[in-house]
Amino acid sequence: MMEEWSVVAVCIICVVFVQFYVFEVHYFMRMGLCVILAKFFKKRLSILDTASFTSICLTTDVDMLLYHMNNARYLREVDFARVDFYERTKLFDTIRKKGGEVFQGATTIRYRRFIRPFTFYKITTRIIYWTESAVYMEHRFLTADNFVRTIVLGQQKVVNCNLEEIIAELVTKKGGSENAIQKPECPLDLRKWIECNEISSVNLRNGC
Repeated sequence: MMEEWSVVAVCIICVVFVQFYVFEVHYFMRMGLCVILAKFFKKRLSILDTASFTSICLTTDVDMLLYHMNNARYLREVDFARVDFYERTKLFDTIRKKGGEVFQGATTIRYRRFIRPFTFYKITTRIIYWTESAVYMEHRFLTADNFVRTIVLGQQKVVNCNLEEIIAELVTKKGGSENAIQKPECPLDLRKWIECNEISSVNLRNGC
């Protein structure tokens, strides 16, 4: 009997090991938790509100030098913050209900100061501009001293639906007036970044 249980235990350990080796299991677990918390436990936000997502730099996040957060981890954390924003504003659900799809089109990141291990930080997420087919988000990493450690700009492309109409609908549902929506002016840094992306696209199409 003990031998049978030993075989079962070994099989379970092997299955778990293979899952963690083939898939980044803790990433999917954390993403699932993020969706559940945002959908059922966090306050609903308007599409034009700023969302705040809290996290901590753990030993799994550090650089090979072991004294600050790995540069690649910032974009991974933005994934969680963006999902939190999507769920709390119902942006993703609305896009899907309209038959649309959303995907990451471009990202730029600027590092200003390290985030040390075991440091709590928050990521603020807000929409700073949009078109019919893309939404532009700004993500800021702030520590307890309220210093912006890192700033990220992201372009989310939307296909098969009109984003202008979706944002107007979400604002109206939240109690606003569609006529009262004032689309923000495109910030200078974002405008230059969009121009840079357009130049890159032209170069790639021309084989450069």
